[in-house]
Amino acid sequence: MNDDTERAQQIAAWRAVAPGWVRRRAFIWEATHGVSERLVELLDPQPGETILDLAGGLGETGFLASGRIGPDGRLITTDAAPEMVDAARERAAELGVGNAEFHVMDAIAIPLDDASVDGVLFRFGLMLIPDMEQATAEVARVLRPGGRLALAVWAPPDANDWMTAAGRSALALGLIERPEPDAPGPFRLADPERQRALLGDAGLQLETLEEVPVTWRAASLDESWEATRDTSRTVALLLERLGADEIEAVRQATAERLAGYVAVDGSVAVPGVARVALARRLP
Repeated sequence: MNDDTERAQQIAAWRAVAPGWVRRRAFIWEATHGVSERLVELLDPQPGETILDLAGGLGETGFLASGRIGPDGRLITTDAAPEMVDAARERAAELGVGNAEFHVMDAIAIPLDDASVDGVLFRFGLMLIPDMEQATAEVARVLRPGGRLALAVWAPPDANDWMTAAGRSALALGLIERPEPDAPGPFRLADPERQRALLGDAGLQLETLEEVPVTWRAASLDESWEATRDTSRTVALLLERLGADEIEAVRQATAERLAGYVAVDGSVAVPGVARVALARRLP
C-alpha cells in the first residue's frame, strides 16, 4: 500500500468516527484538556499573530489560543475530515470565537504561503500521517523564521493502557496481527530521539520536551468501551469486520485488562501519558 492510498483510508476512517467524537466531546476534553492547555502555554500566542491548528479535530485546542491572539489575530482551524471541520465551526459559534476560519486541510500539503504563520498547534496528528517527513517539512515551510511549533504525541504503549487495552485484547485473541514497527499509529513518535531527529531534519529546533499526565475517566467499564468504539478509528475499523461473538470476546478481554482501574463504585480512571514539545524554525 502506498502512502497516498494509506492516507486516503485514514481520512475515510476519521470521517467515519467524527460523529462519535462529537457525541463524546466532553468525554475527550476531560481526558485531554491538560495537554491542550500546556501546548498553548508553550506556544505563547501573542496579539495579532496567525496561528495554524493542524489536525485540529473539534477545534478545542485552537480555541484556547484564540483569546490570546485577539480580534486582530488569525486562527486557522483545520482537519483532513470535513465532518470534523464542520463540528469545529459549530463549536466556535457556541463559544463565540470570532477570529477563526475553517478549512479542510491535509498536513502533507498545506495551502498557505511560505513564512506566513507565527505558530502551529499539532495535537496528536503527526504520528498518524504516513509521510511524517513531508508533513513536518510543510510545517517548517509555512512558519516564519523563529516561528513556533507546539506538538503533542503519546508516550509508549505501556504508559497508556486506556488506549491499548482493546487492541492488545484483539491481538491476544488472534483477531489482528501485530502492526509494523513504523506503521502510522499513536505511538510512532514515542521515542524522543526520533521526534528530535524528525524535527531537526525539517529545520526545526526542539527547545522543550515534557510529559503531561492524562486520565481516561468513565462511569463504568461499559461506558469506557462505548466511548472507545465511538472515538478510536482503529477499534472502529476492527469491529467492522468482526462478528457479534468476536466483538463480545474483545469487549470482555478489554474489561479484564482494565479491571485494576475500577473503583468500588464501578467508575473507571485509567492514567496515561502524553508528551508535548516546543520547536522553533531556525532562521
